[in-house]
Amino acid sequence: MPLSIDSALGPLPDALVLRGRRSEVLASNLANADTPNFKARDVDFHAMMDQAQSGHQLAMQTTSAKHIAFTEDNGFGGMPVQYRVPNQPSLDGNTVDGQVEQAAFAENSVNYQATLTFLSGRIRGLMTAIKGE
Repeated sequence: MPLSIDSALGPLPDALVLRGRRSEVLASNLANADTPNFKARDVDFHAMMDQAQSGHQLAMQTTSAKHIAFTEDNGFGGMPVQYRVPNQPSLDGNTVDGQVEQAAFAENSVNYQATLTFLSGRIRGLMTAIKGE
């Protein structure tokens, strides 16, 4: 029975891509912490992984024709982003809370590194099996 690389690596490559893109969204929030009327955004990682594993296209759904359509050129690879609800609204309309964003970025970085470690272990195991050791 042939083994495909995709089935051997499991969901780890998808998780790595999604965590990388979430880092981009969080970094954008941090970079715009002082921009008036900037709305903090985030990605629901678990929902995105569920979609990726079920084979559904990762696309945003709109409920009104007046909504902005997110396309592949939105800066986040077509990944649907959600607006974060602020803990405390600011006078200039900015919803970025620096401490919340830094904590989310740090957590995502640790999870990204863990995913890399798991993927490396999986590849190392495949290489051992191929060599017959």
